[in-house]
Amino acid sequence: MNISKGLIIAVDFDGTIVEDSYPGIGQERLFAFETLKRLQADGHRLILWTYRHGKKLDEAVAFCKTNGIEFYAVNSSFPEENKVEDVSRKIHADLFIDDRNIGGILGWGEIYRMLTNEVPNPQKDKKKKGFFRF
Repeated sequence: MNISKGLIIAVDFDGTIVEDSYPGIGQERLFAFETLKRLQADGHRLILWTYRHGKKLDEAVAFCKTNGIEFYAVNSSFPEENKVEDVSRKIHADLFIDDRNIGGILGWGEIYRMLTNEVPNPQKDKKKKGFFRF
């Protein structure tokens, strides 16, 4: 799957960005924030799409911001969307990343590779360190 730039990607929080510890905030899943930052740098808009609401949602948003991720929208299709209480919370996105997928959540490195078909280049990546040195 080689995706084009500029997609809207909805990302779950509990069990996806962090280990599931609801109502608390679990430990970051390995490479979650690095991958999300890279997706944003690649030109994709990220939506935080979670069951959380109220204070627990504010805590998740703050946690992500502290780790360098600010979302295009939170639990809505776009920032200015007016929420109506008696309407489904289903949002518009091109892709959804959620631990409740069939087969569960893949590792964040595998998610990025699936979305970009990025193939390791040992010469190019020789001096790089960390996650994106495949």
